[in-house]
This record gives sequence, C-alpha cells and structure tokens, in this order.
Amino acid sequence: MRKKIVAGNWKCNTTIQEGIELAKAVNELVVTTGAKDVVVVLGTPFTHLTSVVAAVDSTRVGVAAQNCAAEAKGAFTGEVSAAMVKSTGAEFVILGHSERREYYGETSATLNKKVALALANGLTPIYCCGEALSVREANEQNAYVKTQLEETIFNLSAEDFSKLAIAYEPIWAIGTGVTASTAQAQEMLAFIRGLIAEKFGKAVAEETSILYGGSCNAKNANELFAQPDIDGGLIGGASLKAEDFLPIINAY
Repeated sequence: MRKKIVAGNWKCNTTIQEGIELAKAVNELVVTTGAKDVVVVLGTPFTHLTSVVAAVDSTRVGVAAQNCAAEAKGAFTGEVSAAMVKSTGAEFVILGHSERREYYGETSATLNKKVALALANGLTPIYCCGEALSVREANEQNAYVKTQLEETIFNLSAEDFSKLAIAYEPIWAIGTGVTASTAQAQEMLAFIRGLIAEKFGKAVAEETSILYGGSCNAKNANELFAQPDIDGGLIGGASLKAEDFLPIINAY
C-alpha cells in the first residue's frame, strides 16, 4: 500500500527559533492527535534542518530540505550538497519546485543531477511538476507535465524511481488561494499514475505516492484526499501554523 504523505513547505519563512517552536508544536499535535498512518514531513530552510530534526519525534515527523545542489561538492559558494542535507538527519528533499524553476532557472538537466545525488545519498526526493495558467488555458497541461517527467525522473531505473514521491503543483494555484477543482486534481494525478504504469509497470505505479500541491488547506483537504489517486499534499502557507496544518494531516 502506497504511503499517504502530508508535507509542509515553509519556503523562505521563519527564523531558526521560530522554526523550532513551529516544529515542536506540530510534533506535539501529531504525537497526541495526528493520524498514525500518515507520513508527516516538514520542509524547512537549510539553516533549520539540524535543529528541527532534533526537535521532532523521527518516528512520527520527517524533515525535508527544500532543495539541494546539483554537484556533490567543490567550489560552489552558497550551495548545500545532498550529502550535507543527509548529514543533518533529514530524510527528504523537495526538488523541482516551480519557484526554483521559474526564479532560479532550474532545468531538466539540472534536476537530473539533483535527483541522482539525492538518491545516492539516501534521501527521498519529493519531485515537483506542474503547469502555468497559460498552459492550462491552452489545454496542453498533460503534454507539459509528461515532458517534465520524461526529461527527469523517467530516466531512472524502476528501482530508483520507486524511492521517490511526486507532487503535482498547478502553478496557477500556488499561493493564489485558487485551488484546482477536485476533479481537475484527480484527473491530473490519475494521468501521472498512468504514465508511470506505461513506463515502469502497474505495480510501481500503484506504489508511487503522488501528492497535490496548490492552495490545499483544512477546508478542501478532506475532499481532495478522498480521491483515489491523491496520496496527500505538499502544503505551503497552511503549514506555517501548527493549528492550520493539523486538520490537513487529519484529513485522512
């Protein structure tokens, strides 16, 4: 049975002190009232990783970096390697987020290297894909997402592919308060699962966790998570307050 995952992406928010307090609050709520069959992940800034790992019960709450370098090591000032992320105790890394692609020019070639390094260092990538509004309005979203997958994670072996999760994030619904309809979200995630089945086989497809990311919150999580191909969410703003995050975790 594939894992249900609710991952918070804090983005460029919280100081270390604020992050520790948030992590402790989430951890307490998860341990006392959170769903036990859901994998909860906190995606923190690099500066927070070691402290947040120490602040949570690792059997109930995982920790993710929001990115990693495309190089293993060397003269790359300001970069943080996959090995460095792993050394903090973090288990996950978010890769290919639309903001990394749009603002920092990350390409499929770059992401190929990042995914490979993450896997080589024992991290679980949460690989993001998704289309802009213009693509959706042109009804080209399926072809667009298919290309994103084919150019990156579909290059992996079936064994390595089975070690990652995918997050579909319609760019037009990130931080806008606009959510893809339940039908739109389910349709796309079912399409992605179908592509995985074609490439790696039905068994791999059925075991791959595919998340929805795009203004998922306590009000719509139950309906979204009830869909057969939606295995959780990559949550932005609603993960910055423990009391807002918990209802999403408990939507299962």
